[in-house]
Amino acid sequence: MLIPLGLAGIFALGLAGWSAYVGRKAEELVPAEGKFAEVAGARLHYVDMNPEAEGPAIVMVHGLMGQLRNFSHSLAGRLAADHRVVLVDRPGWGHSSIDGPRPGIAAQAGMIAALIEQLDLEKPLLVGHSMGGAVSLALGIGRPELVRGLALIAPLAQVVDRVPAVFKGLLAPLALRPLLAWTVVVPMGLRTGAATAAAIFAPDPVPADFALAGGGALAMRPKSYMAGSFEVHTAPGEMAALTARYAEMRVPVAILYGRGDAVLDPRLNGERTAAEIPGATVALIDGGHMLPVTHPVETEAWLRQVLQATGGAFTDTV
Repeated sequence: MLIPLGLAGIFALGLAGWSAYVGRKAEELVPAEGKFAEVAGARLHYVDMNPEAEGPAIVMVHGLMGQLRNFSHSLAGRLAADHRVVLVDRPGWGHSSIDGPRPGIAAQAGMIAALIEQLDLEKPLLVGHSMGGAVSLALGIGRPELVRGLALIAPLAQVVDRVPAVFKGLLAPLALRPLLAWTVVVPMGLRTGAATAAAIFAPDPVPADFALAGGGALAMRPKSYMAGSFEVHTAPGEMAALTARYAEMRVPVAILYGRGDAVLDPRLNGERTAAEIPGATVALIDGGHMLPVTHPVETEAWLRQVLQATGGAFTDTV
């Protein structure tokens, strides 16, 4: 027994070393490109585009297994032509780090709120994609005085009883997460990454440059698996508490969904949510889950309409 156990240990150490190497390489290929802000519980990496713009600021919060390049790939530059656009890596994602317990949806909302205050942004439009939509909803309810409105793109906005098939690999028990994250997750991710990306983007194609320009390579790190596993486990309870407060929402909420979204159900997370939040609206376009990357023109047009509706758009830019 000692020899097989010893060999297993050596093999596990080898996998851990390989996983660490792949993680470092991903960070070299997709380096931090912005600034860092210290907030309670986290060090947030953010990119501040066109900070001198006169138009109202826009803050963008990415989704599960993502990072801020999900927005800068195709969408953010269009809006930064006449608006200040702040892209942020959520705590524990991208190049942001955490200090202390891993934060859930509500705690992350508090950290994004602290960044808005630290940057002295005057009522920005808060844009949240997927899990970033849930964080944005929590901020809108908890700190409504900070934002002019919420623009939610394919948001997680309801309790989802079944984790989307593409994310079922994140359902490991707490005790096994570190072992899996540092041994089999990265090699398996490299093997199945193309198929996973295709499932997330479906029915839209995955851009050839998404791994680098879109930040996709950063999902291939042990820390990303740990963060993702935590969020899929804690999201149902947090979303139950959040949805119970939708009637309290006092900021404008607009939702955009792709009719073909294969990750989150547009009827549940879009139409039902719009019916539960006073004054909320929902718009549907052809496309899948990754609208900021695959349908930037339509998403920009929708966002400019939301800005105009919340009193924040220039009439000559819409």
